Amino acid sequence: MSAETAVSAERTSLADVRERIDAIDRQLRTLLNQRAACAQEVARIKAHTDSGGSPVYYRPEREAQVISRLLADNKGPLPDAHVERLFREIISCCLSLEQPLTIACLGPTGTYTEAAAIKQFGHFAKMRTLSSVPEVFREVESGAAHYGVVAVENSTEGMVNHTLDCFMGSKLGICAEVELPIHHAFLVNRDAEVAELREICSHEQSLAQCRRWLDGHYATLPRRPVASNAEAASIAAERVDVAAIAGETAADRYGLYVLHANIEDQPDNKTRFFVIGDQAVEPSGRDRTSIMVSTRNEPGALYKVLEPFHRHGISLSRIESRPSKVSSWSYVFFIDFEGHRSEPAIAKLLDELREAAIDVKNLGSYPRATA
Repeated sequence: MSAETAVSAERTSLADVRERIDAIDRQLRTLLNQRAACAQEVARIKAHTDSGGSPVYYRPEREAQVISRLLADNKGPLPDAHVERLFREIISCCLSLEQPLTIACLGPTGTYTEAAAIKQFGHFAKMRTLSSVPEVFREVESGAAHYGVVAVENSTEGMVNHTLDCFMGSKLGICAEVELPIHHAFLVNRDAEVAELREICSHEQSLAQCRRWLDGHYATLPRRPVASNAEAASIAAERVDVAAIAGETAADRYGLYVLHANIEDQPDNKTRFFVIGDQAVEPSGRDRTSIMVSTRNEPGALYKVLEPFHRHGISLSRIESRPSKVSSWSYVFFIDFEGHRSEPAIAKLLDELREAAIDVKNLGSYPRATA
């Protein structure tokens, strides 16, 4: 076969594949529009059948079931993570036809919390960035936002106590959880000289997650905690003598130079986020429950709380104590465990806890995060 013939055959083959792609794209467009029409029909049905208040369109348990089934049947070559991202966006687009959502999260734009909110709700939801976690709670409580997203736990540094404290005085519960891999970068102004740097800014959790790396590379530079990594990036964008620790997306948004990438001390660093709202979530089949337990200041109080879990064979995934702020040396325990509140064993457990404790607040049962 001559070189010209080989090239011609290759071009014909490439044209055939492109025609198949074009045909598939047309099929996808048709199917996506059919799915969108179904979403609109769901909205019409809910508007006519739901009673006792406004219809609920965002169903995290339903979304979790859809994603779980898609991943279970995925044969590739698209990896599971890409399939989930694609279908989160499809769900987000269709949900926007039923009810455009406003999501409150910690700002300014470019924070990990905003990234977690986008991962959960997709780009078709409107993100409202706020300056503090209490403001996120207030925004959802007032009805100005449908849901909020707040960081609750980091795999390296543990619990975000400020978030736990906000639950004590709030009527909001947990609707879903999101896990986000966290990769920190050392960012500087594009006009900066390393020798001119005078301080490093970031959220206190991020500074802690990079402590060993900073000790080894910039031990003499002062570290200043700020409200968010995005705020740190914003400061670095204005000043040549400040470095920021934030994600690489913040570098893109604020025009910063990535001097060092992946500086977190633990390579598998993850942060867990809660979706908060005023909504009870039905079982998804793969759920977690969070409660807040106030105990009496007496010997054996914690044992009385934990013993029923062992007796009923219910697995605890986390327990954290916080001062109750009601009296000295009294505490509130935040407990996460596997299962849904509607399960008979868990319903019985909660009844027993109410007898043993001063108060038990059910923060919610919700679908567990995908990896």
